[in-house]
Amino acid sequence: MKNSISILLVMAGLSLSAQVGINTASPKAKLDVNGDVNLRNKIVVQNAQDNTLSQGNNDQILVSQGVGYAPIWKSLRIPEYEPNKFYLIFNNSFSDRTGVKFTSGEQSTITSKNTAFTKGADISNLPGFKKIAGLSQPISVFSTDSKTYFQFETVVQADLPANGTTDISIDYACGIFVDDKLVNLRQRNLKASSATSTFITHNQIGVVANLSKGQHTVSVACSRLASYRTGNDVVLAVGINADTNINNFIAQSSLKVDVYEIPQVFNPIIN
Repeated sequence: MKNSISILLVMAGLSLSAQVGINTASPKAKLDVNGDVNLRNKIVVQNAQDNTLSQGNNDQILVSQGVGYAPIWKSLRIPEYEPNKFYLIFNNSFSDRTGVKFTSGEQSTITSKNTAFTKGADISNLPGFKKIAGLSQPISVFSTDSKTYFQFETVVQADLPANGTTDISIDYACGIFVDDKLVNLRQRNLKASSATSTFITHNQIGVVANLSKGQHTVSVACSRLASYRTGNDVVLAVGINADTNINNFIAQSSLKVDVYEIPQVFNPIIN
């Protein structure tokens, strides 16, 4: 009987007062309970559109929709993973149409490539390398057991004349960096052809294992390494056109990043 009277008093208080507090003298809502709540039956949510009441389904939780909106029922799922197997946890792709250009005066001063081009080299120790701005992006790693794959594609062009009896060409290199540390590099030669303003497609795939957990920054930078029988006015362009026989849409760069992990963090998915 005492319990029934208490419940009636609470309900009466709710109807008479704007705010009722249980175990608190300063309630901050219509019903403010300072302590544990034990529900023995059900919770229902009213649909604002048709005023129907929903109890939700098994294993669903209430999710806030923000101020002024009633909460809704959502399913909570935790992905199932087999132990010691890699899964694609993070993937993204980026593009850039700005690219980078190099005049003959911007040629790299690196003399010993075998010494300079090593895994883990800091970009500050690689003079002449320019980053492709739109490809510098954050990536996330959630496990200490991971493999991160990179796929970089671009177009390289120089406003070279038609090739003569002695080859005219330019050496260049592009590197993939994580937190400004070199993880992959490709060096190539752009050779003049029978037509002017030669261009080639540059493809590059790299992988790095076991990046530390957390957020990292991936970037791509390129350099003009050497020139052979070219004029001082010849420009090398990576990810941007050097002449009008192609445009920046054709020459644009792209970078795809896939992070495979043996999961250690199981993030719940709400849908």
